[in-house]
Amino acid sequence: MPTPKPHPTPGQVASIVDLLAGRRWVALTGAGLSTDSGIPDYRGPDARPTRPIQYGEFIRHADARRRYWARSMQGYRSFGAAPPNPGHTALAALGVPIITQNVDGLHTAAGSTDVVDLHGLIERVACLECGDLTPRRTLQERLEDANPQVTGQIPAGTAELRPDGDADIADPADFVVVPCLRCGGVLKPDVVFFGENVPRERVARSYALVDAAEVLLVAGSSLTVMSGLRFARHAAKAGTPVVIVNHGATRADELAALTVDAGTSETLTAVRAALTAPDAVGS
Repeated sequence: MPTPKPHPTPGQVASIVDLLAGRRWVALTGAGLSTDSGIPDYRGPDARPTRPIQYGEFIRHADARRRYWARSMQGYRSFGAAPPNPGHTALAALGVPIITQNVDGLHTAAGSTDVVDLHGLIERVACLECGDLTPRRTLQERLEDANPQVTGQIPAGTAELRPDGDADIADPADFVVVPCLRCGGVLKPDVVFFGENVPRERVARSYALVDAAEVLLVAGSSLTVMSGLRFARHAAKAGTPVVIVNHGATRADELAALTVDAGTSETLTAVRAALTAPDAVGS
């Protein structure tokens, strides 16, 4: 059974609101924000050890690509249908700019309009030869047609599904990987794999959002990898308060002005209610 996420106390919510009310702020979000949408995270209390696909492995080995797409096709049957949760909705309602490490696109689906998808989007597929971008749903249809022998669906919220749309399951040896329709090249999800660099323009835009903010709110990220940790370090070095809402410890807790160990959906919903109340400070 999943570990129950603690609810924030009224005092914790009030402390967050005191730091955010009347100030410009930006949210940095991670996989923990999407767990309430049925997408497991990598490092939360209920996460089990996994080995995500490595960029070099995907590029160099056809067998690795076959395994990835075989699992991804099955995982996408649930991943592609995941809805935004109250945490996404709360941030969208507050109109805050967002830097997200997630590839699920749920911030935009919830209505947020200023989003840096730091690691890309699972809903796009890129050809490594000609650069053509196509919708993931189109590729899903092609994969399904080419592999009618692969049946079943991985239920949302189970450990077998991964935050990148992959799935921790056995793959069929006879799986057919389809090529780019334009040039016949190798297709890759338009996301940043482990071992791959985040595009410089996304990093620069993220730093600009942090520099323009008076508070950085981290939600649902352990900040274990440098991709997200660097923004918390950058904010703290500049004297910008860092608020962390996460179920479990993070790598930046010592940098934070405030840490709240609680569920992100519950906390952000409460913060939204407090910030939008008629008598809210700075409203």
